[in-house]
Amino acid sequence: MRSSEQERFKRFVNESSPTLYRIALALTGGHHAAEDLIQDALARTFVRWTSVRGDPTAYVRRVMYHAQVSVWRRRSVVRELPADAAPEPADRRDDVGATDQRLALRQALLRLGPRQRAVLVARFFEDLSEQDTADVLGCSTGTVRSQTHRALARLREIAPELRNDPFTEEITR
Repeated sequence: MRSSEQERFKRFVNESSPTLYRIALALTGGHHAAEDLIQDALARTFVRWTSVRGDPTAYVRRVMYHAQVSVWRRRSVVRELPADAAPEPADRRDDVGATDQRLALRQALLRLGPRQRAVLVARFFEDLSEQDTADVLGCSTGTVRSQTHRALARLREIAPELRNDPFTEEITR
């Protein structure tokens, strides 16, 4: 690979890392797993960088979704997810209610199946259309609709406290 392409890739990584990290965190549910997922996706993207056409963020996002679904498929037993022991940084100001709601939503998402979680992350976290979600996940728009419907019903069932809350209202409607 030419040095100009390597520089283009480095710029891409620097610019898109925060966005990719948020997506990976929502998909994996843990900081370390999110970092591993991003590293794996970027390594796979680097190998094919010269053939990536269009928006490279969309390409990496798709690699991340597929890699994470593969992890879920390989896992035969549900594993325990470690809790983050470190406190939030002191400079981060957040009201307690919103933090509680984010934690409740995160725990509820972790209890969903792999497809349902992937669909909700794509549709509501990334704000992708049904067609874009179908393209990213490699399925039909009908599958996206049905998985979204089932996932929202399951969220309402396992986390009724998320209803009527401004932070999660759009997701749990």
